[in-house]
Amino acid sequence: MMNIKTYNAISHTGLDYLKDHGYEINGDQDPDGLLLRSQDLHKEQIPNSVKAVVRAGAGFNNIPVTDLSKRGIPVFNTPGGNANAVKELTVAALIMAARPIVGAINFSNQVRGGDVSLRTEANKGGYRGTELYEKTLGVIGLGNVGSKVANIALAFGMKVIGYDPGLNANTAWRVDRHITHAKSVDEVLQQSDFVTVHIPYTKENHHFIDATKLAEMKTNAALINFSRGGIVDDEAAVKALNADKLRMFITDFSSDVLFDHDKVIITPHIGGSTVEAEDTSALMAAKQLDNYLTSGNIVNSVNYPDINEPFTTKYRLGVLHNNVPNMIGQITKVVGELDLNIEELSNRAVGDYAYTLLALNQLPLGQEDNIVDNLAAIENVLNVELYQNKD
Repeated sequence: MMNIKTYNAISHTGLDYLKDHGYEINGDQDPDGLLLRSQDLHKEQIPNSVKAVVRAGAGFNNIPVTDLSKRGIPVFNTPGGNANAVKELTVAALIMAARPIVGAINFSNQVRGGDVSLRTEANKGGYRGTELYEKTLGVIGLGNVGSKVANIALAFGMKVIGYDPGLNANTAWRVDRHITHAKSVDEVLQQSDFVTVHIPYTKENHHFIDATKLAEMKTNAALINFSRGGIVDDEAAVKALNADKLRMFITDFSSDVLFDHDKVIITPHIGGSTVEAEDTSALMAAKQLDNYLTSGNIVNSVNYPDINEPFTTKYRLGVLHNNVPNMIGQITKVVGELDLNIEELSNRAVGDYAYTLLALNQLPLGQEDNIVDNLAAIENVLNVELYQNKD
């Protein structure tokens, strides 16, 4: 029985799925996989027994991906699992950016005694806002969340301009034909009354919206970040707000520099915090973890290439290795020297890493450890897993 260690009260839908498929949850033995939400694994000692790490959510900056990649451990996320929840909160932020709702609520709660209705009516002019209708929304990142936000903004009668450097056929199908596709981020920033960012946090995307990009925005524009902390340079945003070069900043990520600013609204990282999103993400995470641990299939990995093939043979070998020349030749040579026939072979690479999945119909008794050890001894091989088809 394989053991899964979980963190952060993973939704019961994911836990029930794993239990139903024969896994022990948080047992005493070394875990085969880790399933988490917001736990900071940078501070954790990850045992050598761990074969995979899965986050029930889209972001993965709480996981030491670089170190795990070097150890041959795939890291998975669940893109789209909380997309609807984040979309809805982003739409709420868009409305708050147009109408001073938070300030108006606070004002109403402070009015006490006497003719409350009369005094409220007399002072409500200070909370006049604007309409979204015919304003321009700029969407940076047209993935699972950004495409949904862009599409729903059209229903408000907004003009929508979107930019995604990774625009592909799948993305294009998700986005309404009435949305203008910008050729650059600059084009989005210069034309938009509201800008919302929906890109992953990576080393390259750190402070993607910096002082230079903020300077390109309209002075009466509002910026929304429900993507990841660090995507926007918060200090630069505050400077722009103080200089009246930006009207408002709404974010789901706290930082000291943003507190107590009357042009900033902060929510406590609740973009994906709905019952439905947590259930969906947890179930996706559990299925992806089970799929990898039992068949070697990789789906939605952030550090290794996806390979998702039907498991039709008796055995499989999953070889995670550096993306360097002649690896397939060395791998097949080891298998051939053991007089084993490869029924199928899949190989893909992404960046510095690659994955080779071999299907076998025969494996003599006692050869299990032998073939794994021989493959693991190849230079640039990082990890090897053997799978047996239960069917």
